[in-house]
Amino acid sequence: MFVPIGATSVHPRCFASLEANGRHVRKRKEITMDIGIIGAGSVAQAFARHALKVGHTMKISNSRGPSTLRETVQTLGPGVTAVTQAEAAASELVVLAVPWDDVAGALTHLPPWQHQILIDATNPFHGRAGTFTLADVHGLSTSQFVAQLAPGAKVVKAINHMLVANFEAGGDVNGAKRVAFVSADDADAKNKVGALLRTFGFAVIDLGNLRDGGLIQQAGGPLAGLDILQRM
Repeated sequence: MFVPIGATSVHPRCFASLEANGRHVRKRKEITMDIGIIGAGSVAQAFARHALKVGHTMKISNSRGPSTLRETVQTLGPGVTAVTQAEAAASELVVLAVPWDDVAGALTHLPPWQHQILIDATNPFHGRAGTFTLADVHGLSTSQFVAQLAPGAKVVKAINHMLVANFEAGGDVNGAKRVAFVSADDADAKNKVGALLRTFGFAVIDLGNLRDGGLIQQAGGPLAGLDILQRM
């Protein structure tokens, strides 16, 4: 994620042409899902907490195996199961939340994708926190690169522009809504992810396709690190 750049308050009319599927939040029972997460760090755990709060079940995984996640499962509480990465990837919706240097290793050994939605929450940083350097993705958005490694998945770029602390805090901010951006080439997948993020309390803004929208919101893009609030 990013160094704080400050909160920006945006009137809803500024984004009227970009919002996906109007302003309606689907009822919880309509989008209850079995969600898999590839990764078990702070972003993955924050996503799990939001999803559990609205009634979803979670399968969380890492590269070292389910036995190493007992403490994480205990911390997150009921509704979470530790699984292998392949088992997590078999869920109807999957979140990729691993460091950039681990993306290829996490995806290349998985079974073929069967049109599941894959949320790409990665950013193109080499190294770990405190030693980040921006990676060269050769003109692609990270999600285009992820899509190449996960043929058959419906890739959606989301939540990666936010600071971890802001994502953990959720969408409600002093009477305003924190904005979450989504980008995808598959409109239905993008709408489903947008509906899910709205149940987490975020205002969702559609940035278009994987390439253009992805480049805008990922590290190095103009929206990276911004904490944008929408007045209600």
